[in-house]
Amino acid sequence: MQYALLIYEDESQYRDEGGRAWQAIIEAHRAFAGELAQKGLLKGGAGLKTGATATTVRKTRGQYGLHDGPFAEAKEQLGGFYLIEVADLDAALAWARKLPLSGDGSVEVRPVIEGT
Repeated sequence: MQYALLIYEDESQYRDEGGRAWQAIIEAHRAFAGELAQKGLLKGGAGLKTGATATTVRKTRGQYGLHDGPFAEAKEQLGGFYLIEVADLDAALAWARKLPLSGDGSVEVRPVIEGT
C-alpha cells in the first residue's frame, strides 16, 4: 500500500538556505531517501518552497478566489513529502519515525487512494 509522509516543521529555521543547518538537513534527507530507494520503497517525493511562495485557490459559495500564502496559517508549514510503498500502516509509521526533522515538527502519514 502507498502512503504519503507529509513533513510539517517551522520553516523559519531554514531561512539560511545554504548554511550549515540547511546542509545538514539536506544530507539527512538524502540519506533517508537513499535508504528508501535501496529497499525499493520510494515512489516519489519532493521538498517544497516556503509558504510565502504558496497560492491557495479557495471555493466559497460556488466562486473561486485566489489567496496568497498557504491554506492555513500555522506554526508549522508543509515542507515536503515522501511517497512510499510498504506493507501496512505499521511499516509506514516506522519510516515516519526515522524521517529527519531539524527540530520540533510532525510527520502526517496518510494512505493513498488506490487506483488514482
